[in-house]
Amino acid sequence: MRVLVTGGAGFIGSAVCRQLVLEAQASVVNVDKLTYAANLASLASIEGTSRYRFEQHDICDQEAITRLFYKWEPSGVIHLAAESHVDRSITGSAAFISTNIVGTYTLLEAARRYYDGLSSQRQRQFRFIHVSTDEVYGSLGPADCFREDTPYRPSSPYSASKAASDHLALAWYKTYGLPVIVSNCSNNYGPFQFPEKLIPLTILNAIEYKSLPVYGDGSNVRDWLHVEDHAAGLIRLLFEGRAGEKYNFGGDSERSNLEVVTRICDALDRLRPGPAARRSLISFVPDRPGHDARYAIDASKARSQLGWRPTRSFEQGLADTVEWYLASGTWWARARNMVYDGSRLGLPATQH
Repeated sequence: MRVLVTGGAGFIGSAVCRQLVLEAQASVVNVDKLTYAANLASLASIEGTSRYRFEQHDICDQEAITRLFYKWEPSGVIHLAAESHVDRSITGSAAFISTNIVGTYTLLEAARRYYDGLSSQRQRQFRFIHVSTDEVYGSLGPADCFREDTPYRPSSPYSASKAASDHLALAWYKTYGLPVIVSNCSNNYGPFQFPEKLIPLTILNAIEYKSLPVYGDGSNVRDWLHVEDHAAGLIRLLFEGRAGEKYNFGGDSERSNLEVVTRICDALDRLRPGPAARRSLISFVPDRPGHDARYAIDASKARSQLGWRPTRSFEQGLADTVEWYLASGTWWARARNMVYDGSRLGLPATQH
């Protein structure tokens, strides 16, 4: 099996590529534009293998993307390429509209034309996995969970652009018969995550004894899913997912943002003691506009139909992640020192 993975140099994409090559014994073509959050060093473990190839292209480039389908003749697509940081979408939304909506449209059209020319046997095997987020569902109250039939209520430019791309993907199934599957996941964490997201940003700031900003009062709740567990679920969709359907992936690990930050502080105090307890670095800052209160995923469909379940507890996964960042300064130093210095994003210009 040869799989075309878009955004394979990103956080989730690199985990998918590694698992496909090293565990599923599949061939991978990684298509990535190499924007600020991409890092080819995340793929060092498979870079020299015969089953891995890299192509640098923008998914909005229709000619290039169409050419790639006929060059590599994939039997499946896992579409992960996206602008994904809510704060950046608030500061500047244009890139999110372009990549997440126009890019997804371009990829769907290229896949449709390629799929129409396949033999009936190869058409039966082909799957287009469109990877999305639980943020398209909006905000939950203190009870209930997001299910596959939960109505969409996106709150940010990021989640609105992903909601639009989800609708496009399912429309290409219903109108054209392209065997699309849409997945929606809860917050991912783990090694190789670009340090603008909550967990890696907190880890690196705490290592360096910098302020640890927490939005509002820290009560916003997220469900946390280890990236390797998520990648395993996406690969199962290639083999066992039903075309035209949606699947939610969650970690059954709801935690408030403040609890996540304090756990990181305590872990670092144990592993690398410093001049003071790192909880003293926590500072509460103005909340993000439109900040959703709570996310929670009902992943029972993925469990029952795919036999998938998360294998890591949040406590162990977070501890392992902290240890990985402590041991991987070479990986994150460029992003930290040259690409993104950890300064506040996500406020309209008038509030800077």
